[in-house]
Amino acid sequence: MQLIDIGVNLTHASFDEQRPALLERAFSAGVCQLVLTGTSLAESDHALSLCQQLDPQGDRLFSTAGVHPHDARNWNSDDTRRLRAILAEPPVKAVGECGLDFNRDFSPRPLQEKALEEQLSLAADLQLPVFLHERDAHPRFVQILRDYRDRLPAAVVHCFTGEQRALFDYLDLDLHIGITGWICDERRGAHLHPLVRDIPAGRLMLESDAPYLLPRTLRPKPKNGRNEPAFLPHVLREVALHRQESPEQVARQSTACARAFFDLPAIAEPSDEDQENARESSSQADRRR
Repeated sequence: MQLIDIGVNLTHASFDEQRPALLERAFSAGVCQLVLTGTSLAESDHALSLCQQLDPQGDRLFSTAGVHPHDARNWNSDDTRRLRAILAEPPVKAVGECGLDFNRDFSPRPLQEKALEEQLSLAADLQLPVFLHERDAHPRFVQILRDYRDRLPAAVVHCFTGEQRALFDYLDLDLHIGITGWICDERRGAHLHPLVRDIPAGRLMLESDAPYLLPRTLRPKPKNGRNEPAFLPHVLREVALHRQESPEQVARQSTACARAFFDLPAIAEPSDEDQENARESSSQADRRR
C-alpha cells in the first residue's frame, strides 16, 4: 500500500538531526510522499529548504506555504509579496496553513480574518489549493470561505476534529477533509468514528500532523511520545475500521485523492523483494526505538 501524509511538521525542532532516519522509516512503512506544513513565512521557507535538501529528485517531499492564525498578529503589508515568492517554487503545492483559531486566540480575531482573506485571495489568484485550519470558529470560517470558494481550485480542512454540522457544511462547500490520529483517541475522538463514513472517497485524505497527535492505538508507544509519519498506517487502519472498508481500499482512495489535490507525481509500486526488505528494515528500526 502507498500512503501520502498530507500534513507533517518536519520543520519542528524535535526532528533536528534525525530527519533522514525519520524519512527512511516513513518510506519503509509505505508513506511514499509527504507534504511539509508551512505555518509562518520563516517556517514556509524552512519547509521548502528541507524539500530541496532531503529530496533532490523532487518526487517525495513537497510543502505548503502560509501563515497560521496563531501567527496572524505578525501579518503585514509585505507578507503577500513574500508569500507569493515562496509559492512560485516547484515543491510548494498549496497555500497554508491558514485559517481561524478561536480556541486559543493567540492572535486577535480581526487579524486572523484579515490574514486568512488575503491568503485565500492569493490562492485564487495563483490557482493553488488551500490547506486550512479551523478551531472553534466554524460559523465565521464558513462565512468567509463562501465568499472565496468559487474562485479556489480546491481546499482541505486539515486535521478535522469537528462535529457533524461542521463536516456537512464543509462537504457542501466541496472541501476535502484531512483525518489525523485524533480519530485514534478514545477520550476525545470517538465522535469521528461514525462521521468518517460520511466523507466521500474523493474528499478524504490522511495526515500525521507529526510530531503532534500520536495515535493512542499505537503499541508499543515510542518513549519520546513523539508522532512521526511512519505511524500513519495506524490512522489508516482506524479510518478503515469505521468506514467498514479494507485498509487497502482506503489507502488506494486517499492516496489518489491526495495526489490529485496537490498535483503530485506518481511513485512506482515497490517490487515484492523491495517490500520484504522494507519490512525487515522497519522491524529493525522498531527494535532500535
